[in-house]
Amino acid sequence: MARRGRPLTGTTPTAARRFFERRYRAAGSPARAAGAKAYLKSELRFYGTSMPEIRCAANDFAREHPELTRAELRKIVDELWSTDVFELRSAGVALLSKYAELLTERDITWLLGFVRRSKTWAHVDWLAADVIGGVVGESRPALRRLPAWARDENFWVRRTALLTQLRALSHEAGDFPLFARLAAPMLREREFFIRKAVGWVLREVSKKRPDLTFVFLREHRDEVSGLTLGEGAKYLPARQRRQLGLSPKAAWIDRERRRKASASDRRGRPGS
Repeated sequence: MARRGRPLTGTTPTAARRFFERRYRAAGSPARAAGAKAYLKSELRFYGTSMPEIRCAANDFAREHPELTRAELRKIVDELWSTDVFELRSAGVALLSKYAELLTERDITWLLGFVRRSKTWAHVDWLAADVIGGVVGESRPALRRLPAWARDENFWVRRTALLTQLRALSHEAGDFPLFARLAAPMLREREFFIRKAVGWVLREVSKKRPDLTFVFLREHRDEVSGLTLGEGAKYLPARQRRQLGLSPKAAWIDRERRRKASASDRRGRPGS
C-alpha cells in the first residue's frame, strides 16, 4: 500500500508507460480495437480504449504529478511514442495538452516530429490544432515557420500548417491572410486530407466572419475542389452561397430537419 501523500505512479518514462498500459488494457475491448483499427486504416496496434478513458487516464496522471518538469514531460512522451500502440501515443498527445504551459517555441521542431510519424489524422489534428497551435499562438517568429511546413513533401506536415491556426481563427483571432497564402497553392492538390483541412478552417472562420470565407472562396472559385467548397461554404448565408453557384440552403439543413422529424416520430409511437 502506498504511503499517504506519495504518488501512486512514478514519473520515469517506464513507470509512466506502464501506468497507461495498465489503464488502457483494463478499459480496452477487442471489438472496439478492431473497429478503430479498421476505421482509421492504421498499422498501429489498438487496445480498444475509448477516447474518454484515454483522456481520463491522462487527467489522473497530471493530477498526481502537478510539478512535472518539461524535461520529464519530454522523456515520457518520447517513451509513449516509442511504442506502436495507438492509445499510448494518444496518451502522449493528451499529456502535451495537459502540460501545455511547459511547452515553448523551442519544442516546436520536436513536436513536428510526432506529426511526421503519425500517419493518422486522429493524432495529427490533435497535435496541430491543440498542441502546436497552442505553442505557436500569435508569435510572429513561430508563425514564420508555417510557410516552410506548407511546402513540405509530407502532406501531414502541410495539413498541420493549415490547422495550426484553427483555434485562433475560429475565435476571431489569428492571421487569416497568412492562412489564405498557405492554402491557395494547395487548392489544386488531390490529397483528401489537404482539401478537407482547407474547407474545415474556412467553415470555422465563417461562423463568426463569413465575409473572410466568402471572399477567399469567390477569388478561388475555379480552383477549389467540391469537397473544399462544400465544407467551407457550409454555414455561409444564402446570398453568398448563391454567388458561389451553390444552392441557397446547404444540404445539411435538410438532413438535420429529417433527422429531428424521424426522432420525433419515434418518440410519438406507442410503446416507444
